[in-house]
Amino acid sequence: MKPSLLPFLACPDCGADLALERRELDGDEVIEGSLSCHGCRHSWGIHAGVPRFAAVVEHEASARTAVAFGWEWNRFSELDTRYRRQFLDWIRPVDAGFFRGKTVLEGGCGKGRHTVLAAEFGARAVVALDLSDAVDAAWRNTRHLPAAHVVQGDILRPPVKAVFDYAFSVGVLHHMPVPEEGFRALVSNVRPGGHVSAWVYGREGNGWIVHLLNPVREKVTSRLPHRVLDVVAALVTVPLWLVTKLVYGPTGGRLGRRTLPYGPYLSYIAGFPFLEQRTIVFDHLVAPVAFYLRRDEFAGWFDRAGLEEVSIEHHNANSWRGFARVPAEIA
Repeated sequence: MKPSLLPFLACPDCGADLALERRELDGDEVIEGSLSCHGCRHSWGIHAGVPRFAAVVEHEASARTAVAFGWEWNRFSELDTRYRRQFLDWIRPVDAGFFRGKTVLEGGCGKGRHTVLAAEFGARAVVALDLSDAVDAAWRNTRHLPAAHVVQGDILRPPVKAVFDYAFSVGVLHHMPVPEEGFRALVSNVRPGGHVSAWVYGREGNGWIVHLLNPVREKVTSRLPHRVLDVVAALVTVPLWLVTKLVYGPTGGRLGRRTLPYGPYLSYIAGFPFLEQRTIVFDHLVAPVAFYLRRDEFAGWFDRAGLEEVSIEHHNANSWRGFARVPAEIA
């Protein structure tokens, strides 16, 4: 943990400031230590460079989801240059310049691929929050970046202050038992006048997944040992990779996107290497919970949160991205 993270942290129980105790350092980085609350006197450990606020998870599905994604992102921890394009596609109309000088909260960071980009785009500080052990991979991938901070904690009880200029969550909220609760928690940590982005699976364009893949994932693949599922995902990826390379890649222009089944999405991932497509397959098979949201459901989150200047767009004809502004304080 970098000491510069401390001003952004708050007790997840009472909201008070925290005191830092350093036990083992690597330069200025706190490798082992603790954080204690000035108010309710609760304390949390810092282990392997990461503050650990994760507590007992109430929902069994949430606990299984955290374990699954923790295993996945520690298994597939490498970063790839194509993540830049993906990230900006998921949070459009936000562009790289939007991050410059801002304080940023990431709700669900996985292995830290977007944390790295936000820091490299010039954010003043990026606090990346995740419930799972993926924080270990994220810390390894980001510790060289002065502006990047990784925290293990629950987005529903975020151990941070409501001071952020921008908060985003990509591919996380639809795996929560009540996705809108996660969205509202994310918004609650953005200062008045700040902005928020979210990307979620769409119901429109994903009928075959909802009716065919979801029952298999819920009843079978999400319950397999992760190493077994890793092999299953590799086997499933073989025909996917061949089809995208031999069919969707060569016709991946406008014609392919409009005429081929699932054209926009499969044309989009046609350039991905085998390993990256394998992680996508694993991701879709491992989650105990996955909601596919209709546009009106997703838009309702923004409306009920009282957000302004809302922009919601269909992405690759199978997902939704949303961006909005938190109302400024009334003078």
